[in-house]
Amino acid sequence: MAEQWYRSIPPITRAYATACVVTTLAAHLDIIGPLALYLNVYSVYYQWELWRLVTCFLWFGPFSLSFVFHMYFLIRHSSALEEGSFRGRAGDYLYMLLFGGFLLVLASVVCFYYPALPFIMFLGPALSFMTVYVWSRRNPHSVLNLFGILRFRAPYLPWVLMGLGYILGQDLAHDVLGIAVGHVYFFLEDVYPLKRPGRRLLRTPGFMYVFAPLFYR
Repeated sequence: MAEQWYRSIPPITRAYATACVVTTLAAHLDIIGPLALYLNVYSVYYQWELWRLVTCFLWFGPFSLSFVFHMYFLIRHSSALEEGSFRGRAGDYLYMLLFGGFLLVLASVVCFYYPALPFIMFLGPALSFMTVYVWSRRNPHSVLNLFGILRFRAPYLPWVLMGLGYILGQDLAHDVLGIAVGHVYFFLEDVYPLKRPGRRLLRTPGFMYVFAPLFYR
């Protein structure tokens, strides 16, 4: 049953979620420590620890209820995007994730050099929240139900989750950053081409269409 569910997850989402779980397991077994994973701008630039540009997206914290919730929302909404508006467009979906990741790293670097801003060391939760935001904007008529109490349309989902996080005393920096980056992508990909027909500011590089299908083998 578990294997069948695992194989039902779309390939790109499955690969990302698996990498997150494997990274968390490695940290749990003390094979690697979180300090070797976070986005340390100094280490990346001066010591060439380039893996941090990737591993900072793979850590959602230790195994806990919070980790389970993060994986649930990541798999749920990333799968919905991959099988929905990105069905048959694996290259475009992978490009969306890479574009979002690039903007998140750029924002984190800016925060690093401006101490007044909160520096975010792990960007996985923000990237996950970006997928939630993009899905919510592309499904404006979907009606959701929170705990059987609150009914609302999909575009309100990011704000409902952020409000819930605020009530629980969670740090909202990841949520805000994910919404901001998600809105940039949504505007450039969905809104701007409608305002300027025939013009697109985001174009998926050709090599993405070659690389992305490898996840489906």
